[in-house]
Amino acid sequence: MGARDETTTARSIRLRVEGLGLVAPGQHVDVRLTADDGYQAVRSYSLSAVPGGPPLVSPLADDEVELTVEELPDGEVSPYLVGGLEPGDPLEIRGPIGGWFVWHDTQPEPVQLIAGGSGVAPLMAMLRARSAGAGTAPFRLLYSLRDPEAEYYRDELAERERSGSFSVARVWTRRAPEGVTTTIGRLDAERLASLVFPPSAGASFYVCGPNGFVAAVSEALVGLGHDPATIRTERFGGV
Repeated sequence: MGARDETTTARSIRLRVEGLGLVAPGQHVDVRLTADDGYQAVRSYSLSAVPGGPPLVSPLADDEVELTVEELPDGEVSPYLVGGLEPGDPLEIRGPIGGWFVWHDTQPEPVQLIAGGSGVAPLMAMLRARSAGAGTAPFRLLYSLRDPEAEYYRDELAERERSGSFSVARVWTRRAPEGVTTTIGRLDAERLASLVFPPSAGASFYVCGPNGFVAAVSEALVGLGHDPATIRTERFGGV
């Protein structure tokens, strides 16, 4: 196991999983913890990297995956994963799970990724797979964040932007970085239309984030003329 901090409350964790099998970007795993008294807690976490991997991060072996976990103050699993897990500690893992919210390198159409906060994790797995040379489809990421300190994978995304491998547009909902002049606020239909592929591009959309964010973005995309069948979503609790 290896780990690195992404923010003050989030940590990326590399895990070796016995009998892992085939993994696709966008899938998730279930992590189960068992207390000394037998109490168990299970939570699902998206994979932020899958075996292979691009050169900017250390490639994963065939039996390794990476999770990025945001610590929740009242969480039963995330505080341990972010603050307590040490190299060599065992975890119970089930998965990988999921066949709908995944990207395959055989897909020829443009891909628009839209993330709300920590929902960027499974989309990062797709970006990393694309950067590794797995496919040639144009990629864009639209990343909605409350403030600069909440951004995951900041250095890696910046380096990939400079390399021209894909484009990243950021929307700041509470505070933008110093010196950046932009509209502060939630992502609405008007801003969405200016930042994503148009309906004529025939892109596939992957939207991940809190329930309210995903619902609002999906509704806005359909209102802008995008085919609902091209919009795949993954959501989690919260507002």
